[in-house]
Amino acid sequence: METRKPDRLNALTGLRTFAAVNIVFFHFSNPLWFGIFAPIVNAGYASVSYFILLSGFVLGYNYGGRARTGQLHTWRFYKARFTRLYPIYLLSLLMAWRMVPQEYASHTHTMFWLGMVLSPLLLQGWIPEIATFLNTPAWTMSAESFYYVLFPFLARWKQPQTMGPLLRRLTVIWLLGLIPGTLYVIFSPDGIPHPDRFSTGTWLQALKFTPLPHMASFVFGVVLAELDELIPRDGHLRFWLGVGGFGAAFLLLSLGGRIPYAVIHDGLLMPLFGCIILGLAGRNPLAHALGVRPLVFVGEASYCLYLLHFNFWNLIHDTHVLDRVGLAWMDPWISYVILILMSLAALHFVEKPAQKWLRKLMTANA
Repeated sequence: METRKPDRLNALTGLRTFAAVNIVFFHFSNPLWFGIFAPIVNAGYASVSYFILLSGFVLGYNYGGRARTGQLHTWRFYKARFTRLYPIYLLSLLMAWRMVPQEYASHTHTMFWLGMVLSPLLLQGWIPEIATFLNTPAWTMSAESFYYVLFPFLARWKQPQTMGPLLRRLTVIWLLGLIPGTLYVIFSPDGIPHPDRFSTGTWLQALKFTPLPHMASFVFGVVLAELDELIPRDGHLRFWLGVGGFGAAFLLLSLGGRIPYAVIHDGLLMPLFGCIILGLAGRNPLAHALGVRPLVFVGEASYCLYLLHFNFWNLIHDTHVLDRVGLAWMDPWISYVILILMSLAALHFVEKPAQKWLRKLMTANA
């Protein structure tokens, strides 16, 4: 059976479409609209955990071998990540100008100016009070940029070369990732009896939005890329890993309030996400179904959709654009379509040209 890595992971890109759209639904829909899929939408925050884990996996998949053999140039890696991350992030900040008065009114003078200074530097996520400053989803950029800084060193970490020790290492990482949420449930530092997605509290904000509680997901993804190399690309194993991962995740999320919110939010689904990723990184009917061209086309813009959707949604609704053009009767569905079209436009007319320009600039100055 073949173990050679494919050049492109189209099925994982296709799944990014569903994950990003689920986050949009999580922020701007009533989960009850979606019938049996309501628990998936209501737990849309889990899609963010998936993205973080996937980020670690993709970096390990593409760069892990070079890092372990000393062929990964750390500074070049940082520049590549900057060109990937920052253009759309900067666009999201420019789109957030209407939020400045609101942020000024809702924060102390010190916190407001910290937010204004730290947000462009991708550091706002380290302070719970301003983690969602200007753009609610942008806290993840603080986390991702921190993980990117660490990756060249994490990837040099010697990994076992057999499946058993790798599985044990993944289990340890998963259990470590459960510690923050479990401690929150045990000690309830905010005094919230049954916290959920709408709850707020200093410690809960720190758990949800700061980089360290989510780091285990990223590291899990990096190590998962090592396990991926040991499993044949074809055959039935990957197919059933993917099917089992999807099915178990659906059942777990369907339990709703029976599982503490803090535990689901921070790491409980890690092994199931790992099964899904391994399944879709192979050659099987499940990977083929999620690797179809339309899903991949939109999935390539998932970063734009994730980072821009919140403020763009508020912009088109606060300015009553749909009312003015007579399309309000089609809302919210027309808004979802507009968000996807906007993300595709941002990918092709902002992100890609900006990346090309930055690469050329960095090459000229090298």
